[in-house]
Amino acid sequence: MKPPTPRDLALAILMTTERPDVSPDLQLDRRFRAHPHLSELDRAFTVHLVQGVMRWKLRLDWVIRQFVRFPFSKIQPGVLNILRMSLYQIMFMDRVPDSAAVDEAVRQAKSMFPGHVAGFVNGMLRQVCRTDRDRLGPRPGQDTVAYLSVLHSYPRWMVEKWVRELGMGAVGPLLEAGNRVPDLIVRANARKTDRDGLMACLKQEGIVATPTEFSPAGLRLDGLKGSAGKGGCFGRGLFQVQGEAAQICSYLLEPEAGETILDLCAGLGGKSSHLAELMEDRGRVISLDIHLGRLISMTDNFRRLGLGIIRPVAGDALGEATAPFKCRFDRVLVDAPCSGLGVLSKHPDGKWNRDEEDVKRLARLQKRLLLRAADLVAGGGRMLYVTCTISKEENEGVVEAFLEERRDVGLQDLSEVSPIWARPLIDARGFLRTYPHVHGIEGFFAALFVKN
Repeated sequence: MKPPTPRDLALAILMTTERPDVSPDLQLDRRFRAHPHLSELDRAFTVHLVQGVMRWKLRLDWVIRQFVRFPFSKIQPGVLNILRMSLYQIMFMDRVPDSAAVDEAVRQAKSMFPGHVAGFVNGMLRQVCRTDRDRLGPRPGQDTVAYLSVLHSYPRWMVEKWVRELGMGAVGPLLEAGNRVPDLIVRANARKTDRDGLMACLKQEGIVATPTEFSPAGLRLDGLKGSAGKGGCFGRGLFQVQGEAAQICSYLLEPEAGETILDLCAGLGGKSSHLAELMEDRGRVISLDIHLGRLISMTDNFRRLGLGIIRPVAGDALGEATAPFKCRFDRVLVDAPCSGLGVLSKHPDGKWNRDEEDVKRLARLQKRLLLRAADLVAGGGRMLYVTCTISKEENEGVVEAFLEERRDVGLQDLSEVSPIWARPLIDARGFLRTYPHVHGIEGFFAALFVKN
């Protein structure tokens, strides 16, 4: 059997994303494992296609609507994704000739549908190619929100939300920044090297690395050929892939060697490993997460990084998982599940698998997590609440609701205790608040509490 092309893989993955509970990233990983023959160039092209279509789906669908003479809803999902993928190449990938994008779309249509479908795909795409590029987008009109929604490919409710919270002037730059393909950021492992040492190691592998603007351990990678996890620097545990905003959060908690720390929603364990590094691998870090598979993966990663003080624990933070803890923790990190509206450049599918009800539901969940976590903080201990979203309900709204119920917990102004280099990221209320269009990093929020 002939192996699938990158476009065939991308189409298969896009078909699965019609379901909101399916992660494109996980689908990419699964397909790549099933086809190990793929070159790094083919893998990169597949990722580019999948993420590009997810990023620009609303704009692509708007263009399709301009060129079809029947209801958009009549287009079969397979045909629609073939058109989206070809349009993305025509509109946003300068290095792909229009003819190649059209020919491959016709080939895919012929292999999946009756002949007249391939004729429709061919005719529509060639008509698009003959159209001036500046006509493949909306015109400004009276409905500014609708214009921004289509132009930058975001759901209308999200644009309206940010207009209310940030003002119309900030929304355009924010939407534009969220559509940029993000750079790969890594964190030097302080237990094995420093940032300069890691830069030297990466240079030997042909990778150009430049220091991040804020995090003192971060590097921005350029010229990476393939996965970051295949080189010798990675294998020796000299770095961890982690976004710059996420790196900053661990410094705000100010962990000290010998302390006992709880990472209540550990996820993939990136912040747990950073906390252990900052503690000089002395003390204890408990990494609690509900997904057993993540804990198995993070255990292997901690071993690679040479960290021995982290103890992964499987369980639901809101269930009985915290009941066996006989101690109170010096510091607790609550990296809460959130809508992820601050990391859409990395996860563009987040535009389409969230709605306003999700934001409200998550805010209620986040408050419950904070209330549970507060019970586990020792007197005088600290608790850091973190989200990777730009949403008042999930950020300061949750903080205010939590403080109304817990009089034994006070809010600490981060501008008084954060490192000097982090002060430009602290707002007037003492919260960490980063924006992609202002700071060039992910949109994060953090609030620090002190137990009385």
